[in-house]
Amino acid sequence: MFSTKLAGGAAALLLLGAAAPVAAQAPATEARNDYSKGENWLCLPGRDDACAIDNTATIVKADGSMSKETWKADPNAPIDCFYVYPTVSLDKGVISDMTAGPEERRVIEQQFARFASKCKVYAPLYRQFTLTALRAAAMPGATPPAGPRPQTGYNDVVDAWNHYLQHENKGRGVVLIGHSQGSGVLTQLIANEIDGKPVQKQLVSALLLGTNLPVEAGKDTGTFKSVPLCRSTSQVGCAVAYASFRANSPPPANTRFGRPREPGSTMQAACVNPAALGGGKGELHAYLSSGALIAAESGGPPRWTTTGAKVETPFVSVPGLLSAECASANGLNYLAIHVNADPNDPRTDDITGDVIAGGVVQKDWGLHLIDANLAMGNLVDLVGTQSKAYLAK
Repeated sequence: MFSTKLAGGAAALLLLGAAAPVAAQAPATEARNDYSKGENWLCLPGRDDACAIDNTATIVKADGSMSKETWKADPNAPIDCFYVYPTVSLDKGVISDMTAGPEERRVIEQQFARFASKCKVYAPLYRQFTLTALRAAAMPGATPPAGPRPQTGYNDVVDAWNHYLQHENKGRGVVLIGHSQGSGVLTQLIANEIDGKPVQKQLVSALLLGTNLPVEAGKDTGTFKSVPLCRSTSQVGCAVAYASFRANSPPPANTRFGRPREPGSTMQAACVNPAALGGGKGELHAYLSSGALIAAESGGPPRWTTTGAKVETPFVSVPGLLSAECASANGLNYLAIHVNADPNDPRTDDITGDVIAGGVVQKDWGLHLIDANLAMGNLVDLVGTQSKAYLAK
């Protein structure tokens, strides 16, 4: 058998992001965005925009057989989803502009559009801390880049959230979804604007992926005082949070995930397994990129079977190949991803998704690039069951 090539720079440009700590307030003179304007949203219900894509998937079974799985949005979905994307902007400054580039649209394809089968979708543009600035800050001997810091992006998302509540929500339940920097922004939003406030009754759940949500040891609350971790598919008003690593490559000492980022914190990072909310191991229903997005970097899309049968859909589902469980080691909590490879079957024995720099896997990042893809089917199903539970109440 063979292993597919690991995702390199092209995939990193698409999804790489860190939940950067918020620094000083941006200047008071900075103009605020007008979220009544459609161009300040990547996704709005019923619009031909970044969420109106083809989510067709090829199911690749262990025996190498393939079949297509169709998908469609639900225009009458009974709840809403509000999404904040991770660090993807390639703009040259410290913070991004308000013009959507291909990188913002592609991350919508990978992380959010599929939820439109269960909810009406809202995704604001915001002036985020850029990938350009993140890379500069990560260079040896680098000094923090000058200019407005991530509080600018947080303010934008608060403005978008308030506009959504006042003009779009109409009392409906809402799921908050974020990844990396987006999860960090939503963590602030929940703590400041939702936790313990009247609007909390409309929170169906919060899906905070690729982040270090602090909780008290042995408890389901911490940063959030009244929004606990989700422990069953029928529980509402709760949060799912995790950061994924290969089970055979746990977080190293210099890991970026698995523990709270706040210095001196006595809390621990939350881990909720979307494949088994109550604990233990569960099968991941992944929707992985079929390979078009990393073809330029890898020399071609990955081979999903030994026959090299061509996959023509945007996504691939690999039932039985991946499973996950929350793991703890050396004070770190993380989602351990098992690749259930069988060298005797014709299906691939590996997945792409590691962060690679200079040809070397950056183990401190884990599988951050595909935190959302790994459990996308589980998360979409969870939103569906939580929607029913919320409406039943």
